[in-house]
Amino acid sequence: MDCLFCKIANKEIDSKILYEDEKYLAFLDIDQSDAEGHTLIIPKQHVKDYTELDKETLQEMFAIAQKLVPFLMERLNKKACTLLFNYGDSQMIKHVHLHILPDFQFGERSRTQEEIYELLKDENTSSF
Repeated sequence: MDCLFCKIANKEIDSKILYEDEKYLAFLDIDQSDAEGHTLIIPKQHVKDYTELDKETLQEMFAIAQKLVPFLMERLNKKACTLLFNYGDSQMIKHVHLHILPDFQFGERSRTQEEIYELLKDENTSSF
C-alpha cells in the first residue's frame, strides 16, 4: 500500500509521535502553519475515511483526543481547540485522521514542528 499514514504507522517514515498504542498513533502534522500543536490521530489499520469507521474506533480516537487536548493546551499555553475530520476532496490523504488544532483561529504560528515537539515530548505521553 502506498499510503503515507500507513508508512508512518509502520515506522517506514519518521514522525514526531505524541501517543502510540497497539491500534492508534498520534503525531504532529508536518505542517504547523494551521495551528501550533496541530496533531493527527490515526488508526494504524488503514481506513479510508470516517464513514468507514466502526463506532468503537471512532470512540477510541475521541478518547485519545480527550487526553491529548488538555496536554497540548497546557504545554503550548493555548486557549481554544478545534477537532476536525475532513471528508471527500478536502481529505488530502485518504487514511482517516482526526485533527487536533489548538487555537486554530486565534493562535500564534511562528514555531517550527521541531520547536513544538521539544515542548511536547514527554516520556509520560504514551501512558495517556
